[in-house]
Amino acid sequence: MNLTRRTAILAAAATLIAPAAAFAKAKPVYTEGKIAIDGTDTVAYFDQGKPVPGSKKHKLQYNGSTWLFSTSENKAKFEANPEAYAPQYGGYCAYAMARGAVAPTVPEAWRIVDGKLYLNFSKAIQKRWQKDIPGEISKANANWPRSLDDF
Repeated sequence: MNLTRRTAILAAAATLIAPAAAFAKAKPVYTEGKIAIDGTDTVAYFDQGKPVPGSKKHKLQYNGSTWLFSTSENKAKFEANPEAYAPQYGGYCAYAMARGAVAPTVPEAWRIVDGKLYLNFSKAIQKRWQKDIPGEISKANANWPRSLDDF
């Protein structure tokens, strides 16, 4: 079985649930190479119902990270109301956040609940998270830092 560096790191992260002190090392937004949420167009989750890769042609800075969008229209929507489109917990895994940890996410493991976007570490972790979405969200909300100073 061939593992990429990212796969190996993600696998290790999934098996180790770090304490809330991990926030001290985390940035307010999950990024890979300074690009938020793996370069996925966050507006597309709402408008197209699926993850769509963003383009460096349509980018902006928000919350200390570069966000990419597939179209100028999606960029404009996000810019006008980022809180409506930005994923919860800065794009970190909602399941991990419910356990007081931060973990990366993949674009394919997502769900919109009550108008908010939640991302997960993997499809397998998403299945665990979906067993009690209200409970998971409640626990994650209690763990999410209240200000950027918490990072």
